[in-house]
Amino acid sequence: MNVYSAAIMLFLVMDPLGNVPVFLSILKDVSPQRRRPIIIRELLIALGVLILFLILGQYLLDLLQINEPSLSISGGIILFLIALRMIFPNQDGMFGYSMDREPFIVPLAVPLIAGPSAMASILLMVTREPEKTVDWILALLCAWLVTALILVSAGHLSRWLGARGLTAMERLMGMILTVISVQMLLDGISKFTATAK
Repeated sequence: MNVYSAAIMLFLVMDPLGNVPVFLSILKDVSPQRRRPIIIRELLIALGVLILFLILGQYLLDLLQINEPSLSISGGIILFLIALRMIFPNQDGMFGYSMDREPFIVPLAVPLIAGPSAMASILLMVTREPEKTVDWILALLCAWLVTALILVSAGHLSRWLGARGLTAMERLMGMILTVISVQMLLDGISKFTATAK
């Protein structure tokens, strides 16, 4: 995996287009002038969490004695479940959140941006090729930047694409993510069977 494919995968996992309606719904009772600062703050918190996970993730795996095949299989399963929710969304939104106060960290930063699938993807990349940590940080920054641009302009994007356009984009991203998740699952099974022989 190179920087570009890693950035695309992380972008799909963060699912900014699918998160636009969720963000707008959660922030609907917040004053319009507070929305953008809240989104920027939550984006920065999510970036911090993901970078911390990228740098310390390998140590956590070593501490818990988790190997690469199990991480690949679990990451594929998590991505697959997220992809299914993108293609067949819940009536209450992807994560079923409903809040009546200003959000802080949960649910916008974690798990909507820095969710389990993003963390699993980052851990998988670092575990497979730890010598490319700088590349993974660059890929994460690229994916985060595009995600940030989309979420900061959520109101404009929602008006421009409309509800159907956002839904269609989320379904498309979900289908692409399904393929990535199945590949991760197959890679994990393949590596497990190779080491079990």
